[in-house]
Amino acid sequence: MKDAQMEELLLEALETELCGAKVYETALKCVTNKDLLAEWGKYLAETRHHIEVVQRLFGELGYNPEFHSEGRKIVNYISTSLITAMEKALQGPKEAAQLVAAECVTLAETKDHLNWELIGELAKSVEGERGEALAAAYAQVEDEEDEHLYHTVGWSRELWIEALGLQAVLPPPEERRDVRTEVGAARAKSSREQMKF
Repeated sequence: MKDAQMEELLLEALETELCGAKVYETALKCVTNKDLLAEWGKYLAETRHHIEVVQRLFGELGYNPEFHSEGRKIVNYISTSLITAMEKALQGPKEAAQLVAAECVTLAETKDHLNWELIGELAKSVEGERGEALAAAYAQVEDEEDEHLYHTVGWSRELWIEALGLQAVLPPPEERRDVRTEVGAARAKSSREQMKF
């Protein structure tokens, strides 16, 4: 295990969470669907808690949370681009802005989910107090990150289906079944035909 690369992952994870809160704040301005508004409001609160979890992890591992590596700068650049895209979308029809927001949140949550998946892998490999700190942080956050990604993918798909004039399932099957695994997401998606009404 390369300590410098572990620190880089955690720097990127911290920046992803910090920027993720800003992504959600902007995305909420784009929402027209009341169920999605409630969902993303909840995710924003959880993301703010994830920031605290990662910051605490920095203290436990002895890393500097203020250091801005090149990777962290790139995470910030990508996140800022997502926010800019949503702000531009808000200049047009609100329904179109909602679609852009769903896609931007999906992109942000994909990176966030990957970070936590890798933190989970580290927790299995790092021994002692550092491994315990990683495992504790992972246990607090992973289920929520699964929900954020899989539910938002469902929202993005169903909002696009609705925009195309086809019969959408809203809230999406992933939301209705409270999906938290990749297998569960696949099953929920395949059940959408039975959920149409």
